[in-house]
Amino acid sequence: MKNLIRKNILKMQAYSSARDEFKDQAEIYLDANENPFDSGINRYPDPYQMELKQKISEIKNIPLHNIFLGNGSDEILDLLLRIFCEPAKDNVIICPPTYGMYKVLADINNIELKEVVLNADFSLNTDSIISEYDENTKLLILCSPNNPTGNSIDNTELESLLTSLNCIIIVDEAYIDFSFKESALSLLNRYPNLILIQTLSKAWGMAGIRIGMAFSSVEIIQVLNKVKPPYNINVLSQERAIENLEAIELFERNLKCILSQKDLLINELQKFCNVEKIFPSDANFLLVKFVDSALVFNELQGRGIILRNSSKQVLCEGCLRITIGTEEENSKLITNLKDIIL
Repeated sequence: MKNLIRKNILKMQAYSSARDEFKDQAEIYLDANENPFDSGINRYPDPYQMELKQKISEIKNIPLHNIFLGNGSDEILDLLLRIFCEPAKDNVIICPPTYGMYKVLADINNIELKEVVLNADFSLNTDSIISEYDENTKLLILCSPNNPTGNSIDNTELESLLTSLNCIIIVDEAYIDFSFKESALSLLNRYPNLILIQTLSKAWGMAGIRIGMAFSSVEIIQVLNKVKPPYNINVLSQERAIENLEAIELFERNLKCILSQKDLLINELQKFCNVEKIFPSDANFLLVKFVDSALVFNELQGRGIILRNSSKQVLCEGCLRITIGTEEENSKLITNLKDIIL
């Protein structure tokens, strides 16, 4: 692992915040230049979010020391690029079509990006991934279920890559709660080069408070804690996340509703002659290929219904990505599609 981490990161001294040094040990805190008048938000938050991590640990059945929280998954990805990749020297492999921020973050950090396009059925081209790997490849970033295609990576395929490549493999499981397929969490104890990223934004409905989760070996979590901003998760987000994570029944009810609505939407979309293909999805969205996707996209936009135009992504020509909405929203979508297409 030390050979993969940047040398300056290994050598650096982490910033020690006031709450790193003294936490719940005193009656009066005059060390952090905080405003002394209690407003509920006048004090700095717990820099390691221990109460929130405890709740996540119970839900995910993952030890506390294997959990890192970021200001959204994007912060976690950015930190990992800075930890493992030397700018203008190292490279990262991604497999488009996939989440666009992987490329953006690599460009920001001046990291070479190698793109291994998925097969025509959106499965991984593992042979090409292995052939693109070289001594400067530090990260392979995979998305499962994949955005925008909706399909998942089989864990046996993932294990093959984990044993074949001497690099860190990140699996972005932002949509895993919608999937009936197994998360790769069960592989963590066996592969120290595996990092899983999940989020509270999607199935848990907390996109507005920006909390991403990374699960990995103790060594990687320690380095993430070393380089992160001292107070990267604010106190309001921590409190709201804990509150929502305790509402398990509501989470399960909403999840069931989204999956049910996805089935209904698939059934309705199959009736349209303009729909060429609805790709299988393990997520809360559908990638749909239309005969005239530009017409559908523009007409719906004019009626106040916004879809994601994925047509410019490789292998996705003529495709629109449709997020599963409420029953009312999905009904309005179908009604408007009937006006446009028929």
